Amino acid sequence: MSLRIAFMGTPDFSVTVLAALLGAGHEIVAVYSQPPRKAGRGMAEQPGPVHRFAADAGLMVRTPLSLKGEEVQRAFVDLDLDLAIVVAYGLILPKAILEAPRLGCLNLHASLLPRWRGAAPIQRAIMAGDEETGVMVMQMDEGLDTGPVLLAEHVAIGPRTTAGSLHDELAGVGASLMVRAVAALERDKLVAKPQRDEGVTYASKISKEEARIDWTRPATELDCHIRGLTPFPGAFFEVMRDEVVTRIKVLRAEPVAAQGAPGEVLSMNSGITIACGQGALCISELQRAGKGPMRADDFLRGFAFELGERLV
Repeated sequence: MSLRIAFMGTPDFSVTVLAALLGAGHEIVAVYSQPPRKAGRGMAEQPGPVHRFAADAGLMVRTPLSLKGEEVQRAFVDLDLDLAIVVAYGLILPKAILEAPRLGCLNLHASLLPRWRGAAPIQRAIMAGDEETGVMVMQMDEGLDTGPVLLAEHVAIGPRTTAGSLHDELAGVGASLMVRAVAALERDKLVAKPQRDEGVTYASKISKEEARIDWTRPATELDCHIRGLTPFPGAFFEVMRDEVVTRIKVLRAEPVAAQGAPGEVLSMNSGITIACGQGALCISELQRAGKGPMRADDFLRGFAFELGERLV
């Protein structure tokens, strides 16, 4: 049978899933995405990745500020949907929206629920030092990522995995998983399994100040912190030169066996080695504000450190 589907998503992660559904021949009768935001030097309003992709594909796009209004909800009900698919949409779905499609709403979430419910599961998994994560298709309810799980795929987190590389891997795995889920739903072959009550954690949004590097932490923890925030928003430290504060992002670093006072510059050979609370980090790629990413040796040609200098 052919299902009438509404797709609801906003960022690049969601585009991969929408593209896979279209490639599988599914009927997407409407796409919901967050409204265009002001961006760029001119601060002109720009549509998000899903909005742009859907418009280019000739799909109907709706960008309500909220789904709580009666008019917006009535327009959604009038689509006469069999199913809604939600992937990183960014807006809360009220009960009236959840209940409108005949078969409900399916959500693709980038973690192994109930671990890392919430907004930033990919970053949080790496920052916490998890060795495994995954993607899950769940039946949505009124809770925050609390619905029963329908399908799941596990993905390993390697010692050099970044949020960027994991994002791309999970998007691909998740797109395939959602296509399989819809196909199984059409055959009435999906089995819902309630989430466990134990092991619940929440992946809150990353705050700007949280991205600051605390050199008193162990090097192994800071390694996870940096990889979990690469490429965005980027873990950073600040240095003052001539009463000017420069913010520097660390994009690539590895723990090494060295000791010193936390924040102390220990070496600038084959990277910049900084002492941590336990061990040290050898930084191989950095980025100054307003500049592009640079290897450590190139960075040092334009921004010098001194041996024994303490970073805070």
